[in-house]
Amino acid sequence: MREDPSFQRDDFVRERYSGALPPQEDRPSRAKLFWRRQRRLVRPAIVFLVVMGIAGAGMRLLYDAASEERFAPFRARLVEMEPLPIRHIIVNGRGMTSEASIEEALGTSIGHPIFGFSVEAARQRLDELPFIDHATVERHMPDTIIITLVERTPIAVWQDRGHFMLINRAGEEVSDQGMTGKNAQAFLQLPLVVGEGANTAAASVIDALNKEPLVKSQVTALIRVGNRRWNATLRDGTTVMLPEGEEAAAFNRLARYQQSMRLLERPVQSIDLRLPDRMVVHQPPQAAPPPDGAKPDPSSPTPPADSTKQP
Repeated sequence: MREDPSFQRDDFVRERYSGALPPQEDRPSRAKLFWRRQRRLVRPAIVFLVVMGIAGAGMRLLYDAASEERFAPFRARLVEMEPLPIRHIIVNGRGMTSEASIEEALGTSIGHPIFGFSVEAARQRLDELPFIDHATVERHMPDTIIITLVERTPIAVWQDRGHFMLINRAGEEVSDQGMTGKNAQAFLQLPLVVGEGANTAAASVIDALNKEPLVKSQVTALIRVGNRRWNATLRDGTTVMLPEGEEAAAFNRLARYQQSMRLLERPVQSIDLRLPDRMVVHQPPQAAPPPDGAKPDPSSPTPPADSTKQP
């Protein structure tokens, strides 16, 4: 017996709307289906745009930082908002250049705001110092300044048979640096070494002299004697005879005497330090006192003064 199809269809409709079967959702629109498919692509695109925006702001900041004129207002605002203090200043490559001249050229010091100075202006001032070939200045957050120096190679001026030349630590002539501009400034500040063999032996005695600033400030020349030891000539013409191979100890003794009795500023002819247990000071010759009522004869020879010995 065949069933009536219309009866089954009507029965299915009654069951659906009476709650016996769950109602089916309406089909989503075409636009809704499109956005569902594109959602996975939209989210990464948004993240990419945010990252690019941050990167662009960072590049703009670096671009402004490279120009003193553009970065100056931004740096001033940073200093006003939060003056991060400098706690460390690291200097690499310093040899001949003094710490005081570096600090003066840098334009800031420990405790000052890290954004309170211009890196480019500091670099230019460092480059102008006589013994510096070129320099770099870096600001490392949050509290460190790093200075890297490349110094010029001459350590002394060697006078040999009336000729003057710049020499390096090996005693070789520095031929690529003349006597004009910055070289002339270095020429005036470098120690003078004189005599045969003075160029190859200069490095050790100059290193010893640099350790005693009180003595170095009074010495104008170092003279090589017999290609084995040195004499030091002071600003007032006094000759200091140094022991062979013991220049550092002799300079240390002179520094102590200078600090205690201002020995290097006294009018003496020579100071002999060749013996380790004593110092012999030769005073300039003085005229002998005339007898009572007599006038001194200027043509008579002047007797030499006795030497003064000190332990």
